[in-house]
Amino acid sequence: MKPRIKSARQRNPELALTVSETPNVDGRSVLLPERYPTPDLFICDVLDAIPKDDMASMEHPIFSLATKPDRRIFRYEHNGNTVEIVPSVKGLATIHDKDILIYCISQLIAKMNQGEQPNRTIHLTARDLLVWTNRQTDGDGYKRLRSAFERLAGTRITTNIKADGEEITEGFGLINEWRIVRKTNSGQMSEIKVTLSEWLFKMIEGRSVLTLHRDYFRLRKPLERRIYELARKHCGAQEKWSVSIEILQKKTGASSHIRVFRSMLRDLAINNHLPDYAVEINSNMVTFRNRETMDTVKIIEPKLQKPFIDPEGFHDARGVAPGYDVYALYDEWVSWWNDSGQPELQNPSAAFVGFCRNRYKRNPIR
Repeated sequence: MKPRIKSARQRNPELALTVSETPNVDGRSVLLPERYPTPDLFICDVLDAIPKDDMASMEHPIFSLATKPDRRIFRYEHNGNTVEIVPSVKGLATIHDKDILIYCISQLIAKMNQGEQPNRTIHLTARDLLVWTNRQTDGDGYKRLRSAFERLAGTRITTNIKADGEEITEGFGLINEWRIVRKTNSGQMSEIKVTLSEWLFKMIEGRSVLTLHRDYFRLRKPLERRIYELARKHCGAQEKWSVSIEILQKKTGASSHIRVFRSMLRDLAINNHLPDYAVEINSNMVTFRNRETMDTVKIIEPKLQKPFIDPEGFHDARGVAPGYDVYALYDEWVSWWNDSGQPELQNPSAAFVGFCRNRYKRNPIR
């Protein structure tokens, strides 16, 4: 059995994410409680899996932000990308239902990093999924989980968004099928079998994913989760990202009036509880500033320097090292660069891509 891994907060609490834990206007904490802070509650393989999200659904509003059954047909167009989402009688899949997919993606990427071949069909332990996503494990938690599977399987999507470099216009469900394999004596689901859609599986195989902060699962409001996804996708490791309020609302898929949307953004900025990014509003613009907390290497070694690689650099790295986790390669390259005395880099992106190219030549992944 592998040793249990401490969280960033446990390794160095002083460097943990600082957000407001004070109650908001309705008397609740702005974040959900951290229900399972003790690592012993996790099975090692579950703990080892870093939260990963697919880049396509981070960029485009595929999941409903409604808290009640949403049975509208939703269509989104932006920069040549089109998405049409049709609900089942159970309603559209929600941003909270997406926790299941994030769990599946994270487990598959973790196995791929260990050299295993991914499979579209995944066997899950219900309690592990609930604990990992910071959900309650009572009867209501299992009931909500089943409803989430029903919405994920019933929601149909037609899109031309590229999956691993291919542009295919097709219709599909977010998951192809799911089945409760066994129940406990108490009647709660124990083991679940899930088959992911081919579209999502292509994203995973192509490693078109980004790492999420674990506090993503502590965000109460659907809009907060959606805004964090967009900040993570567009700001990333950059110092800041600015976008107009109108474009941000379009990207979130929020159906509220622009005045209500502005009010929610102001609350988010005042409470200052978004993981990884601080939110600022200036006139008609929203700016997300990097808190520099997503960088786990910086948390472990505060003095370690990290050259900036823009998104195109990571895209090129994927092209020259297919099959590899470019973010893992980046951490390895940074360690090598620091150990070499931090030589001056005229073009950090080109240097990193060259490193990835050489790694793949020495050890290609078949």
